[in-house]
Amino acid sequence: MSTNLLPSVDSPGAVSRNRTSTFAPRRTPSQRPSIYSPRATSRRLAMAPRGHHLTEVALLASASGCLAAAGAGEREGWLDDPAVVALLGPRARDLAVASAARSVLAIIPIAGAGGGGITVKPALGPDEGRISAVEWVPLDVGVAEGEEGVALAVGTDAGWLLFYTLAGDLLHKQSIYPAKILKLNFSERKENAWEDSGSDELSVIFPGVIARCDGADLQIMLQKSFQEVKPRMWKDKFEQEDADDESSFERMPLQIWNVSKFGSCADAAIVGLMPPPLLELQSSQRHYCAIAVGEDAVVSAYRLSEDRGRSLVGAILSRGVAATFSTISSLSKILWRSEPSPTKKPRPKPQSFAKTSPLTCLKDSPRKGERLTLSPSGTLAAITDSLGRILLLDTRALVAVRLWKGYRDASCLFVEMLLNKDRASSSSTHLEYTKSDYCLCLAIHAPRKGIIEVWQMRTGPRILAIPCPKGSRILQPSTRFSSSLFSSYTPLEVYLFNGDSGQLSVLNRHIG
Repeated sequence: MSTNLLPSVDSPGAVSRNRTSTFAPRRTPSQRPSIYSPRATSRRLAMAPRGHHLTEVALLASASGCLAAAGAGEREGWLDDPAVVALLGPRARDLAVASAARSVLAIIPIAGAGGGGITVKPALGPDEGRISAVEWVPLDVGVAEGEEGVALAVGTDAGWLLFYTLAGDLLHKQSIYPAKILKLNFSERKENAWEDSGSDELSVIFPGVIARCDGADLQIMLQKSFQEVKPRMWKDKFEQEDADDESSFERMPLQIWNVSKFGSCADAAIVGLMPPPLLELQSSQRHYCAIAVGEDAVVSAYRLSEDRGRSLVGAILSRGVAATFSTISSLSKILWRSEPSPTKKPRPKPQSFAKTSPLTCLKDSPRKGERLTLSPSGTLAAITDSLGRILLLDTRALVAVRLWKGYRDASCLFVEMLLNKDRASSSSTHLEYTKSDYCLCLAIHAPRKGIIEVWQMRTGPRILAIPCPKGSRILQPSTRFSSSLFSSYTPLEVYLFNGDSGQLSVLNRHIG
C-alpha cells in the first residue's frame, strides 16, 4: 500500500503517489495559485479595531480563588502554559480551567463574573497521573434550571477517565488505557436526522489509540451515577472513603482501536461513519473514519470497525467473569482465612483492540502534525504542523483543499458568521436566523503575530483580522445542545479569553 495518497493542494481532485517531501510542487511566486498564499487572497484588509468585532461577555477577576488555584495571577502569560487546559461549557455559561502541575480543576460560572465557582482536586494516586484533558458532556437529568444539565469529563496522563458534576461530586471513574489521554471530544451527530449519521459519542485520544463511548451508553451510566450521588451528599465527606475506587463503579462500555500503523499520533478525531469495505455489505459491523496527525505521518486516515453484537456479548462476559472472580475470592478468604491482601489493587487490564484498517497517510519529514480541529459536520479538518502551516482537509474525499503558511503555534476553530447582515435579515423573520443565513469560516489565532484572522470556507478570502493581546486563547463551547425545530439556530461562536486581565469576549457574528 502506498503511504502518500493525499492529493496535492494544486490539484484538489488528483492523487499524488510519488511525492513524499512537500504538500505541493515548488513554484515561483507568479505561478502560485491564490489559495497557496494567504496574502494573495486577503485583499490586503486593514487591521480592524478590536472593539468593533469583539463584545465583552464577562470580566473574571484573575485574583479570584478558583482561577488563582489554577495558576492565574502567578505570572504574566500563565494561560500560554500548555499544561493549562481551558474549556467553555455549553452556551458559554461556565468556564473550566485545569492545571496539570497543580492537579486542580476550577469551574467558574460566567454569569456571576467568576463568583461562586468551585475548585476540584481529584483524589488521584501516584499511579493514576495528573490532569491532561477536560471535556464538557451533557447530563440529561431533567433539571429545569439547567444547572445540572452538564458534567465534566477529566482525563489523566495515566489513562484514567473521571466524571464530575458542577458541584464537584465524582460520578464515575474508570481506567481506559495505560497511556496519556491527549484529548477528550464529545460530538453531537444530530445535524442530518434523515441520514444514519451516527449517534452522539465521547472519544478518548491516546498516542496511537482511540477509544469511543456511545452517547446513549454514556447517558445511562451518568444518570444512574447521578442518582446514586444524591444520597451521598448528605454524608460526611470524611466518611466516604472516596468512591474513588474504580471497583465501586459500573464499567462504561466502549470500543478501542489501535491507530499507530503510521506512527504514534499527537491528535486524532473520529469524523463520522463511512461505508463498509467490499464484500462486507451484509456485516453487522459499523465503520467509522478516523483522522490522525503526528510525527511520522503528518496526516493519516483509518477505518475503524465496530461489531455491535460482539461488543454486547463482550460486555456481558466481562461483567460475569468479574462477578465470578469476586465471589471465588471472597469464599477463599472465608475458608482459608488468609492474611489481608495489600490495599493497593491491580489496575484493570485494558480490553482488546477492535479491527482497524489503514486507508492512507501523508509523510513529509521533517514536518510533524500537531493539532486537529473538526468542522461541525465533520467534513472539514484544520491541521496545524510544526513548520507553521495549516492544512484544510476534506475528510470525506481525503483531499487537501487549502494551505496557509507562516502560522507557527497557531490554533484554529471553525465559526459561523453572517457575512451580509441586511440580506440575512431580509430572508429571516423577527431576526431569527436559520442555518442557511450563516457562512462557515475558520478562525486562526496566531499568537506570534498577535492577531486573529477569519477566513471564509472553503476557498474564500480573509474577511477579518483583529489584534489580540498576549496571554490570550480562543475558546469555543464544546457542545451546543441541538435546538428544537421552533427555536432559532444556534451558530458556532468563538470567544477570546485574556488570562491576565480575566476578560472574556465573543467574536461578533455580523460582518459587512
